[in-house]
Amino acid sequence: MRGLRKKRRIQVIVLAFVALTVATGLIGYAMRDGINFFRSPSQVADMPPHETEVFRIGGLVEQGTLSRGQGDTIRFNVTDGGASIPVTYTGLLPDLFAEGQGMIGQGRYINGTFEAVEILAKHDESYMPREVIDALKAQGIYVDPNAAPTTN
Repeated sequence: MRGLRKKRRIQVIVLAFVALTVATGLIGYAMRDGINFFRSPSQVADMPPHETEVFRIGGLVEQGTLSRGQGDTIRFNVTDGGASIPVTYTGLLPDLFAEGQGMIGQGRYINGTFEAVEILAKHDESYMPREVIDALKAQGIYVDPNAAPTTN
């Protein structure tokens, strides 16, 4: 009787380990397309990602670079003060999208151009995504819109 209990206990432990391994593998497989890493323009310029990698890039839309091409294609540069990356996007831009404003784009970096499939813009005049703020602070060009003006 003792040998049967011990054998059954080992079978249950092995079965639980196999089930846990399969569940972990399925979760990882399901999440592989849902994980998008954020990069600043400086990071993209320093270490360009593979053309198959989907990621998010964020920064400020560079002044004087916004141009509309054929149809719904829009071209502009996104910068964090340290580097400037050209971006192309086909589709309708958010209403609050403008030059000099914060944005985040999702897509791929192909042949030196970020080809966006989604563009997100700021929510109001003072909102900027935390990742963009951190990247701009790292470059030393972030100005807090809610900060009190300095007087002399």
